[in-house]
Order: sequence, then structure tokens, then C-alpha cells
Amino acid sequence: MGQEANGKIVLVGFMGTGKSTVSRLLADKLGWVRFDSDEEIERLEGRKVSDIFAAEGEAGFRAIESNTLISLLEAGGNAIIATGGGAVLREGNRSAMLDNSFVVALKADAEHIISRVKSDTSRPLLQGDVAANVNRIMEARKHAYDFAHLQLDTTALTANEAAEAILHQLHSRSSQT
Repeated sequence: MGQEANGKIVLVGFMGTGKSTVSRLLADKLGWVRFDSDEEIERLEGRKVSDIFAAEGEAGFRAIESNTLISLLEAGGNAIIATGGGAVLREGNRSAMLDNSFVVALKADAEHIISRVKSDTSRPLLQGDVAANVNRIMEARKHAYDFAHLQLDTTALTANEAAEAILHQLHSRSSQT
């Protein structure tokens, strides 16, 4: 069964690609527990991600994010893990994901991402001109998700269609081993 043998599916991708919604659907369909790394950080830290960014900067947040992600990957049991969009920026995070899970990168075009996140005021990296910030960050991260086992463009998919496509790939991979 390879990478998914320990029962972890990790969703990575830019903000607004559907990681949170698709992770909920996958957890329901598989009967697995679901974690959202940002929600887990807020629970463990007792403060919002935006407050962590404000107090400790992006570097401070990324350190907390890495520790949280590693803990989730190393925990026993089957789980779906939705990561924050920048969790892939650290090599150690990418390696841990590849070694401990089946990694799925969700992608979408900039226009769809902007429409999905434009009214979300909780995203620290988008403060100000949302469209300009999305385009700038997407350009900077255009190859950041290429390491994933599976790339899935969610632009024209419903969340349910995305979840089904992931399950299909997972079953195809496990039947080949």
C-alpha cells in the first residue's frame, strides 16, 4: 500500500483550493478522523493564527506549524490532514508528509481562488489588495506543491467530485501494490 500504509492522507495547496471542505468529505467517506493544521494550532496555542502572525511573524508561525504537522503525521490511527497553504514551504515538512502519508495537492486558477477568499478577513497574508496578494503569492509558490503524490485541479470540480477523485486514485494505488 506504500505511502498511505499508515493511514494518513494530507491535503496541501494554496488557500482557497478546497482543502478544508474536501478533507471533511474524505473523513466522512472513509470514517477517519480529520485534522486541520491551522485549527489544531489555534487549539494548542490558545490563540488565532492571525494573532500568532502578529505577535511572532511568519517565521514564528511556521515553526509552530511544523511542530504541529509532525505531531499529526506521527500520531497513530487513520487521519485526513488539511494543511495551511504555506506548510509546504519547509523542506522538513515536505519530507515528513511524503514519508508518512499520501499527499494530494489541490490546485485552482487565480480567479477562482480570489473569489473564494476575497471576503475572508482571517487570512494574514491577504491583508490589503486581495487579488494582488493572491497573484503574488501564487507566483512565488507556483512549484511549491509539485512534490505531492497526486495533483488535482479543483477549479471545475465540486468538493464532492474532488473527494471522489482522490478516493479513486487512492484505491487505484493500493490495488497496484
